[in-house]
Amino acid sequence: MGTHKLKIFACTGSKPLAEKIAKSYGIELGSSDMLHFSDGEFQPAYTESIRGCTVFIVQSTFPPTDNLMELLLMIDAAHRASAHRVIAVLPYFGWARQDRKDRPRVSIGAKLVANMLVAAGADRIMTMDLHADQIQGFFDIPVDHLYASGIFVPYINSLGIENLSVASPDMGGAKRASAYSKYLCAPMIISHKQREKANVVGKMTAIGDVEGRNVIIIDDMIDTAGTITMAADMLMDKGAASVRAVATHALLSGPAYDRINASKLEEVIVTDTIPLSTTADTHKFTVLSVADIFADVMERVYNYKEISSRFIF
Repeated sequence: MGTHKLKIFACTGSKPLAEKIAKSYGIELGSSDMLHFSDGEFQPAYTESIRGCTVFIVQSTFPPTDNLMELLLMIDAAHRASAHRVIAVLPYFGWARQDRKDRPRVSIGAKLVANMLVAAGADRIMTMDLHADQIQGFFDIPVDHLYASGIFVPYINSLGIENLSVASPDMGGAKRASAYSKYLCAPMIISHKQREKANVVGKMTAIGDVEGRNVIIIDDMIDTAGTITMAADMLMDKGAASVRAVATHALLSGPAYDRINASKLEEVIVTDTIPLSTTADTHKFTVLSVADIFADVMERVYNYKEISSRFIF
């Protein structure tokens, strides 16, 4: 059993999710506030004692970069306030697409973010559905890598879809789609795309049997929705009966909402690691909460229990 009191705190970008996690855990969300300066600088502060506590700080690091900076400052403040352990909970780990040097003279942003989190004073990292599994190796502290499959698979099964096929939107997502394919006992389709440049897809084709199938496209994130809507429309043109999309992280930048609403996607199933827009048309979206998963794993980490049994795959 954990001998140090557990407290959960929220940064600005993930406060709604942090409130759900705290409620699922059965405690009140910790108290903090933010001092804003006229030049745009800000200073978060804890408004209750955290001395000797195990502190979980919840913040997805989606744009703007203020979200990452706020998390770093909260970690530093907790460390300086004599917290026993500081655990950074990043439901969405931003900058994860920059996990290697894919062209000359570029940074490896994911490694830099990992270094900053450790330098700020994080003792442990908790995140979900990393864009690339190897990012765990960028840290010299423990990383709990959680999977949204624990909520997606039961939801997909609840739909009772016949002639189900699982699709990957690109070759890079084939491993993830393959895991769902095996667990759902559904054949797999791979969409092969050629990018003209970042966020711009050129040509796309499908590998696998599409005719008459109800297809679910599996991905870790939706950014501009260019790939996933092109894949959905291409699959429908090739004779699919219906196409849905499942993605953990709903970044949905630029024209994403308009593209999804104009596409042949029947439903887009996402989690609340990133909040949806409050002004966009979201009638095609189904949002599943990851709060219970995070609350359960927090309890296991706090009490030094194993967490592997929590994962479907």
